Amino acid sequence: MAAIHPQLADDCIHLGRFRLCHLLLMNDRNYPWYILVPDRDNIQEIYQLAPDDRQQLLAESCLLSEFLMDEFDGDKLNVAALGNQVPQLHLHHIVRFETDPAWPTPVWGKQPSLPYTDEALDEIRSLFALAGLDGFENHLDS
Repeated sequence: MAAIHPQLADDCIHLGRFRLCHLLLMNDRNYPWYILVPDRDNIQEIYQLAPDDRQQLLAESCLLSEFLMDEFDGDKLNVAALGNQVPQLHLHHIVRFETDPAWPTPVWGKQPSLPYTDEALDEIRSLFALAGLDGFENHLDS
């Protein structure tokens, strides 16, 4: 198992994993913000993944994307693999609303982070546990 970069571990909550990727939640309730991190060592870019892993990443990203947009009824979904500060490959999935505090600009640095409460985290964990997403294993179950 590849270690999750310390910055991601500090900024996020580990929710579980799919067949390839860990699913993290950015600890900022300003936005529904989830991150997929492929469980592969020394990978910084998508093209560095083996072809089967690339296909799996796309499948998991699409599955997560559809679920997030259905669940949160967003106006837009931002999906990005930037990696300027964290070199480990990770794919952000941020549900955006025309009413969110950063709209229409990027979310980074627009608002102070609002950490999740224990109750809100329990709700999110339950949401994913009950969603029946193909290949998803809740972190509490693993």
